Amino acid sequence: MESRAKLLGHPVHQMLIPLPLGLFVMAVIFDALALATDWNMAEVSFWNIVAGIATGLLAAVFGFVDWLAIPANTRAKRIGAVHGVGNVVLVLLFLGAVLLRRDIPDHVPTTPAFLLEVLALALGGFTGWLGGELVDRLGVGVDDGAHLNAPNSITNRDADEGVVVRPVAAPRSR
Repeated sequence: MESRAKLLGHPVHQMLIPLPLGLFVMAVIFDALALATDWNMAEVSFWNIVAGIATGLLAAVFGFVDWLAIPANTRAKRIGAVHGVGNVVLVLLFLGAVLLRRDIPDHVPTTPAFLLEVLALALGGFTGWLGGELVDRLGVGVDDGAHLNAPNSITNRDADEGVVVRPVAAPRSR
């Protein structure tokens, strides 16, 4: 199924997700450096998280629009739900980290705040894999002829196993 929210022919959700991902990863790296060395990038990290939350919520809106268009009772619908809910939890974990350090000078992370960030990134690894499964394996947001019930990519089964493929009509000549 093709994405319902496109810009210049490309899915908006897929264009937006690198923003929060990159901001969150760099925030955790900067915080790890701030905690382990004298190089303090904690304030940059704090604002990376704030920007990551904002862009993550924006990406979520377009992801939700695409998820609503996935046919019910398909593997893609179930995976999309877990992917979406997991990413909302991820954003909430980063929000918790921001709230824990908002009143600290230079926004240096506390241990609980940093642990929330690391937990959120671990969750993001899983939800990112699910997003890849949706796009790369199931073709969601890519093609109307997608295999919305293709088996899990970890099983090493072909995506076409057990899937009925409809023939493509030849283009009409004028």
